[in-house]
Amino acid sequence: MSEPEVPLARLFALGYRALVDGLHDELPRRGWTDVRPAFGFVLLALRDTPVLLRDLPATLGTSKQAVSKLVDAMVAVGYVERDADPGDARGKRVQLSDRGRQLLTAVEEVYADLERTWAAVLGEERLAGLRADLTAVLSSTTGGRLPPVRAVG
Repeated sequence: MSEPEVPLARLFALGYRALVDGLHDELPRRGWTDVRPAFGFVLLALRDTPVLLRDLPATLGTSKQAVSKLVDAMVAVGYVERDADPGDARGKRVQLSDRGRQLLTAVEEVYADLERTWAAVLGEERLAGLRADLTAVLSSTTGGRLPPVRAVG
């Protein structure tokens, strides 16, 4: 009797975990010793533009309290800046600091290195195909764009 195929969800979870663990193993070697895994979700949410603090819970898929604590932690280590919303003085705007942009660049460099290890196993062409296939599937229900990355849970 043959073993059942491993569900894609489990394989994706294992692949995600391997990449995130690899990232957090490497970042301290590159001098980034104060990065927490949850920071990545905020970095991605702020990558292109500042975001109102009140909008981050919906973007990240988590509670206001969790977002507030996370943003406080990131402000404390200098990855994000929080200031008054120019359109509403009662609101707060969160944006990447220069240090946060440098961290995001370092993260992308580490991920590129990790992907090269996958390419060594799969080959460049198969890895490119995997990326194209995942992009097609994930963007098929969102108008051709990838959905935002959200925290799990």
